[in-house]
Amino acid sequence: MREILIVALIAFALSVCLCAAAVPLLKRIGAGQNILSYVTEHMNKSGTPTMGGLAFIPAAIFAALLVVVPFGGTDKPFRVALAVGVGYLLVGFLDDLLKKLRGKNLGLRPYQKIIFQLAVALLASLYCCLEGLTVLRIPYTRLAFDIGWWMMPFGIFVFLATVNGVNLTDGLDGLAGSVSAVFFLFLGALVLLQSGGTSRLLCFALAGALLGYLIFNTNRASLFMGDTGSLSLGGFAASIALFTGNALVIPILGGAFVLSSISVILQVIYYKRTGKRIFLMAPIHHHFQKKGYSEGKISYVYAVLTAVAGATLLLAFV
Repeated sequence: MREILIVALIAFALSVCLCAAAVPLLKRIGAGQNILSYVTEHMNKSGTPTMGGLAFIPAAIFAALLVVVPFGGTDKPFRVALAVGVGYLLVGFLDDLLKKLRGKNLGLRPYQKIIFQLAVALLASLYCCLEGLTVLRIPYTRLAFDIGWWMMPFGIFVFLATVNGVNLTDGLDGLAGSVSAVFFLFLGALVLLQSGGTSRLLCFALAGALLGYLIFNTNRASLFMGDTGSLSLGGFAASIALFTGNALVIPILGGAFVLSSISVILQVIYYKRTGKRIFLMAPIHHHFQKKGYSEGKISYVYAVLTAVAGATLLLAFV
């Protein structure tokens, strides 16, 4: 417990400091968010500094390493999870950088982004197979089963779905940040109750760093995480869940990410077939916003429901 509190507090403090320093720096270099013309509710946010992931992700990594190394050192899954998270951070940073250079909301093209994401997912899934990390725990039980080399296609799917789910959820002030903070808090608690391992400390470091970032991201936000942050968070979520056997937990604890993805898929399919829309706007959090709900209320409800889902997952261990 002492290690958990230390890593979370250090990550929080570092994140606050780095985010505070990042806001004027990003403004100075013109790294502002370009708002899509059809998102009329967000037009006043144009120019808000983005790429906040460059602040809170390093804060989490540094805090985790600072605590883990003196308390016995890192294990291999921890190091690989760091590599995966940084890999997706670099993909997101390249995307955000191209948006800045082009002066519009177009960074990497969709196929380019998928290729980069797929490459990291492929390597991470191969690592799972080679290291025997192919067990899937069944949520709400203490049961598990081994899927062997089926982990390759399954792992790739989990990575692509989770990374893009987090990315799609990053659409309102405080939404992706609050949901992700709760996600990592409960994933860390779950890993702690199951078997321990240093990955749990990485979860609590990410939760602490996100809480620090939310000081600058709650409505009205002075800093956005950008793809730099959202893709990296998705990479960390998928890798830690897979490496600890908790991939099946993602649809439950990450229900907000699933909801964002499914709403977009349904909207696109229905529109192509009928020329009409199911939602006023997708992802569905924009639908709620157009219905008149505030960004703060939507983010709060999403975070609370994520916490409730997380609490239910711990019932089998308490």
